[in-house]
Amino acid sequence: MATRSRSSRILRGLLYTTGAGLAGGVALYTAYRPRDIPGTEAAAVPPPTYGEGGVFRPPKFPNVKTREEQIADLRRSAGVLSSTAERLKGGLGGWIGGSGTTGAGKGKAEEEPYDLLIIGGGATGTGIALDAVTRGLKVALVERDDFSSGTSSKSTKLVHGGVRYLEKAVWNLDYNQYKLVVEALRERRYFLDTAPHLSSWLPIMIPISKWWQAPYFWAGTKFYDFLAGSENIESSYFLTKSKALDAFPMLKKEGLFGALVYYDGAHNDARMNVSLAMTAALYGATVVSHMEVTGLEKDASGKLNGARVKDCITELDGKKPEEFTIKAKGIINATGPFTDSIRKLDDPSTEEIVAPSSGVHVILPGYYSPANMGLIDPSTSDGRVIFFLPWQGNTIAGTTDTATSVTKDPVAGEDEIEWILKEIRRYLQPEINLRRGDVLAAWSGIRPLVRDPNASKTEGLVRNHLVTTSPSGLLTCAGGKWTTYREMAEETVDEAIEEFGLTPKPLVNAPRVSGTEVEDEAPLDGKCQTHRVRLVGAHGYSKTLFINLIQHYGLETEVAKYLCTAYGDRAWTVAALSAPTEHRFPVRGKRISTLYPFIDGEVRYCVRHEYAQTATDVIARRMRLAFLNAQAALEALPIVIDLMSEELGWDGKRKEREWSEAVRYLGSMGLPKSKLTLTRKEVESGRVGKYSDEEYHLYARHDKPDETLASDSKYPPGHNPIMGSESGANK
Repeated sequence: MATRSRSSRILRGLLYTTGAGLAGGVALYTAYRPRDIPGTEAAAVPPPTYGEGGVFRPPKFPNVKTREEQIADLRRSAGVLSSTAERLKGGLGGWIGGSGTTGAGKGKAEEEPYDLLIIGGGATGTGIALDAVTRGLKVALVERDDFSSGTSSKSTKLVHGGVRYLEKAVWNLDYNQYKLVVEALRERRYFLDTAPHLSSWLPIMIPISKWWQAPYFWAGTKFYDFLAGSENIESSYFLTKSKALDAFPMLKKEGLFGALVYYDGAHNDARMNVSLAMTAALYGATVVSHMEVTGLEKDASGKLNGARVKDCITELDGKKPEEFTIKAKGIINATGPFTDSIRKLDDPSTEEIVAPSSGVHVILPGYYSPANMGLIDPSTSDGRVIFFLPWQGNTIAGTTDTATSVTKDPVAGEDEIEWILKEIRRYLQPEINLRRGDVLAAWSGIRPLVRDPNASKTEGLVRNHLVTTSPSGLLTCAGGKWTTYREMAEETVDEAIEEFGLTPKPLVNAPRVSGTEVEDEAPLDGKCQTHRVRLVGAHGYSKTLFINLIQHYGLETEVAKYLCTAYGDRAWTVAALSAPTEHRFPVRGKRISTLYPFIDGEVRYCVRHEYAQTATDVIARRMRLAFLNAQAALEALPIVIDLMSEELGWDGKRKEREWSEAVRYLGSMGLPKSKLTLTRKEVESGRVGKYSDEEYHLYARHDKPDETLASDSKYPPGHNPIMGSESGANK
């Protein structure tokens, strides 16, 4: 009996040990299993090759319609024929007065209304356009300014679920916050799969000052990993003090216990926005920027059936713009902070639903952070959260969260900038002197927090999105965040199909966005497929594409890497549009700024293939120079204006207007006030480098070398030429 009992205990011990070993093994495998990391796989389309006889065969990418052709399509929706060719298509009625006319050179034909007219070219609007057009709907999108000209270009540049939202969800038992995190973590992976050139994974460090914080933050980051599930890439991990300082050498040593590192996504927000618009245009959407909605039109029953618009570019050319009508079965309002202004065009008495909040960010030199590690302070001195991240070779820090009013180009307040710098100093080593003059750019973005008009006033504001429809049929999508733009678009299009009685259908003869025979893997069958539709530039992108560019076009390595991450496989076209340098190396690509890898070919490409219409479009939303360094953008402005003038045929007055408008915009990006009055001639003569303010004292500009070599002077040591006989003063 005793032997049997002893055997039973041994067996139980073995079983427990085996079970514990299996559980540990599963945990280790889950944490360290091989992962499918977006961007590391081979390109869906291999790089171009040399054919017979050594002939290079570049990709033949499909082109979008010109802006003039897109505007003609908008007019045609209301039965207006803009050109001779269109009037011929419309029959003799366009020539004979029987069908009437709508202005000089304009004929009349049968209306061809759109299924959907989307107002707003930010992340939400362009996301809706891409979703709708890939479901076979006839779509138009108009934007008063440029794509991503508002909030969508002024984010923290993260594609994230939001660890701060998760903390609030747990402690406040807030289901809305929890739902937002889960949705965002799922969308984060789609984001990285559909645009691997514009987005990437970024490890973010949480410094720990007390030992008891380690298990707290460890549990939080592990829960974050758990919610991501199979969509997660890398697991969070703990770093000892020495390892934390090795990964982030700028971190203050005193009071540091260790750090937790978790993973989120980072992206180039404005270029992502432009890519969404261009992809929608390639699939057949009519997409026009700098087209302002001046009014909404209704039918006899009071339902919306169109909008009045005017071309803002005509005004920039010094001409009076002609208003015209766009007809559509349904109208979607996706204007972010300006949501209520469009809602009041529909109903002046409607209740406002947007509570605008200002988020300020500053840009610092890249040496303030490691190139591949970010930092988050989850508990600042006043309870807010601040990020400190590498971005485009510089360091971005932010953000604030304060109530504000809605303006077109808000300016970052000096008190908010100083608050960000003060919080950063708390984490940096004391010998690192973070100065106000180190701020290269600063901007304010307006978050459109929303309140459901059908909910009670006590429910407060949420960061989730809101989809609502007015009695006249204005469908509004507001709120949300960059990471969830795709899901917001899907929900909005679903609602529009039901509200306006639309019929999705398979998209036949879809364009080969890849520029090759390789088709997109997404079956465009009339259902939402945007989680699989690759954006412009994604098909031929790989981590090694830059090598092919260097070997064929002779680009600088830094330039080639940048072009691949900004344009994906379209970097081939950008490089081809770049002027020869006439130097041994680099062979092509003249830099717009000596400090950054932006080149002349980008300006030509963005005008021809991305609807860039103003100098601000280029320096802010295409090559991001205004966001990285406001003064460098000012110095590059003359080159950009001249290149765009060659492409668009600007006269002297238009070039002057472009200068004044771009300088005014740079004022909202942190350009010092002393530089706002500089003329183009002064900038070209180097006046930007004449420092009349505190920047003069930032660097040792005129110090002599500390060590004097014999070759540095023609006089022997200790000899004073003024007192010598050879001095001219003694002769």
